[in-house]
Amino acid sequence: MALSRITVLISGRGSNLAALIAHARGGHNAGAVTQVINNRADAGGVGLAREAGVATAVVDHRNHNAREDFDAALAHAIDAAEPDLIVLAGFMRVLGVDLVQRYAGRIINIHPSLLPLYPGLHTHRRALADGVRIHGCSVHYVTPDVDVGPIIAQGAIAVLPADDGTTLAARVLTLEHRLLPAAVAWHCAGRLVIEDGRVRVRDVENDGCGALLVPSPYL
Repeated sequence: MALSRITVLISGRGSNLAALIAHARGGHNAGAVTQVINNRADAGGVGLAREAGVATAVVDHRNHNAREDFDAALAHAIDAAEPDLIVLAGFMRVLGVDLVQRYAGRIINIHPSLLPLYPGLHTHRRALADGVRIHGCSVHYVTPDVDVGPIIAQGAIAVLPADDGTTLAARVLTLEHRLLPAAVAWHCAGRLVIEDGRVRVRDVENDGCGALLVPSPYL
């Protein structure tokens, strides 16, 4: 079976991109990153992609006066690579409705919160302000409404008493590097099914585990 072709959209340093490339090259994935598109020419992830031998393209949003023009340029760049899957990995631009619908069911995003909590920006700061004990990240399919698409997987960590926005973000990012490659691998292997707006992962055993308590009274 041919590997799925994956286009990754980034805006920054590309740490999740690095995790995706490493996971695929480790033989754990039914897909391969074949293209990286960024909306900032100075994004650190560009060099990372080139070092890995992955084709890159820049679609700078600052060169387009209207969202529709940017979306059209982005779609043109995406279509040139004929991807089977598009992954938003720290891509800091909201996609227009027409663009999302063009690739419906083929766009995945990683978001740094346990959705539906804290959609949008400043998730760690908001979680700390609310005093939550558990925080984390979510991988979901992208829909026209921001951060509300069907959730594929979530990862959680305890919020520590000494945490600030920087330390919490760093620990969540480490979790993202594990969660996103796993979700992408499931999609590429055809194991994800959307039913009634929810995602079911085929061939996952239910181990009947109980509730996760944080802080744990058993520690």
